[in-house]
Amino acid sequence: MRKGDFSDFAVFIAVAEEGSFTRAAAKLGLSQSAISYTVRMLEQRLETRLLSRTTRSLSLTDAGERLLKTLKPAFEFIDHEIAALSSQRGKPAGTIRITTFRHAARTILLPALTSFLNDYPDIVVEINVNEGLTDIVAGRFDAGIRMGEQVQKDMIAVRISPDIRMAVVGSASYFSARKIPITPRELNEHQCVSYRQTSGGGLYAWEFEKGGDTLEVRINGSLIINDNEMLEDAALSGLGLVYTFESHVIQHITDGRLIRVLGDWCPPVSGYHLYYPSRKQHTSAFALLIDTLRYKG
Repeated sequence: MRKGDFSDFAVFIAVAEEGSFTRAAAKLGLSQSAISYTVRMLEQRLETRLLSRTTRSLSLTDAGERLLKTLKPAFEFIDHEIAALSSQRGKPAGTIRITTFRHAARTILLPALTSFLNDYPDIVVEINVNEGLTDIVAGRFDAGIRMGEQVQKDMIAVRISPDIRMAVVGSASYFSARKIPITPRELNEHQCVSYRQTSGGGLYAWEFEKGGDTLEVRINGSLIINDNEMLEDAALSGLGLVYTFESHVIQHITDGRLIRVLGDWCPPVSGYHLYYPSRKQHTSAFALLIDTLRYKG
């Protein structure tokens, strides 16, 4: 293998992951023409097309998919070993890939990273926001963040937040012509905004608990949303009741813009946990991040 092959392969991986010569060039700090030329020369050397190109899109051929599947784990292993060598020199370095959903990223992860990345400038943290349940092993993530009950038993879980509460809220204008529900079963008399789950595509059932009784309510309504952030806007607009994170709407409840109902049916649930495979070999960078995120309350 020629000495330059490794850099050519790194360029190919970047193009395949970004799905764009332009984004790959920005990621690697090279010109778009240099990226395009490198991939073209690699294809000529291998005597096979790796990418299908049109004026609007770029995708992998079957050969490209096979090459990426072979190369990526090897390059990730090399990156991991280099990071481990750097950590042995007393200077934590390397890339940590974490998958989570937006609420956890905004309320837990990003605030913690403010000081962490300033303290350790050679560490790169890549956040993958995905509202579905991601297989971190198949996705080659170092860790994931989910609520405690969503973490698989074969994973190591580290609590990184206090317990979390959900809330059912509606605007004052919505309740001006409707009575406040006393039990979850009365929700079928109300307009409720449904949330379409990213994984599986089903509508999320609202979960309630009181005095040992648990209920899952399949609500009715004229509006379905697949973005948690929009639920707050829908409630403020008077479009119906929403079931969302208490932290999203607590200020609106305090200010009187939203009215909370069924509060006694929404007890705290297990907070967020960072989880990772039990067989994972820690770099010092990953260990530092775990310690930074660990809930100390």
